[in-house]
Amino acid sequence: MANRINAESYWHLVWRKFRRNKPGITGSIMVIILAALAIFSDFFSSSDPMALSMRYTFRPPQRVHFFHEGKFQGQPFTYALRSEYDMASGTSTWLEDTSQRFIIRFFVNSYEYSFFGVKSRLHLFGVLGADEYFFPLGSDKMGRDMWARMCRGARISLTMAVLGTLISIVLGAWLGIMSGYFGGVIDLLMQRFTEFMQSFPQLPLWMALAAIIPRGWSQMTIFVMMSLIFALLSWPVLSRELRGKVISMTNSDMILAAKEMGASHQRIIFYHLFPNNFSHIIVVMSLTIPNILLAESFLSYLGIGIQEPLVSWGLLMRDAQTIETLGSHPWIMMPVLFIVIAVLGFNFFGDGLRDGADPYTRH
Repeated sequence: MANRINAESYWHLVWRKFRRNKPGITGSIMVIILAALAIFSDFFSSSDPMALSMRYTFRPPQRVHFFHEGKFQGQPFTYALRSEYDMASGTSTWLEDTSQRFIIRFFVNSYEYSFFGVKSRLHLFGVLGADEYFFPLGSDKMGRDMWARMCRGARISLTMAVLGTLISIVLGAWLGIMSGYFGGVIDLLMQRFTEFMQSFPQLPLWMALAAIIPRGWSQMTIFVMMSLIFALLSWPVLSRELRGKVISMTNSDMILAAKEMGASHQRIIFYHLFPNNFSHIIVVMSLTIPNILLAESFLSYLGIGIQEPLVSWGLLMRDAQTIETLGSHPWIMMPVLFIVIAVLGFNFFGDGLRDGADPYTRH
């Protein structure tokens, strides 16, 4: 048994330890599900997330039923909703109209969408008929399906978080390794620049930079600029951590032997230093994504981040800025649940990677 384990590669040992980490596995499943919803958002949507219909304004979530008048129906269905106004309280109450049943069908044709240039009308579920509707998580003030908009919002929020993190990781890893390996004047200048960047409070600077972006720019340009802003202030932590690790590695027998054999700086960096710090980079990446996700949601919630017609989780929460809305339409806060799931998923996944990246220790 010992010989077989010793013969395994480092990545096999990492996977062996990671799969024993139940929170890490749970987090990876959560991340995979959210990624699938983001990539295939139109397929998982029951209606067009951009379609406006004042007829369906602030519809509450519809329940799925299998029994009608005490009899099992064999197919899931939902009832239509009707509003009743309470004169005493001055509020409207939504009740199920059991005389109208909408059968929920799977793999139905609905609105047309494009997936990587391929047009399709296939959707995972939906109800048929022009007058039939199904809002599993309710609708917003414009009558748009909240479930469809949250799936579409996952695409923007997660993409921005991942893109900003990748830029931050590339910049931080490059500067950190260069600083620790070459030392001297290069290390001095890079560290002073890193300390200068760390001296800024992140959240106020994020808000200031996001606020000066011209509103006249295209939404895609704003999306890219927001990603760059998040990356701008996220790289110094990784840079300092890798610098310390590389400094300790430059005096190791492995690096000294490579220098004695005439290995170039490029080969030492890309064949020795970078691979031996790759596991740490992956862990930092998995923990940086939720931080950027929260920052994007906060800025969009304040109105200085993502704007229509793009959709993000933070933008969806802007409809829940008043106590009146929260009291009358609490399902508008559903994007918070998605954000919590994403943050917990990436944190669990990152903790699992952190333990797995050191497979030779026992906990």
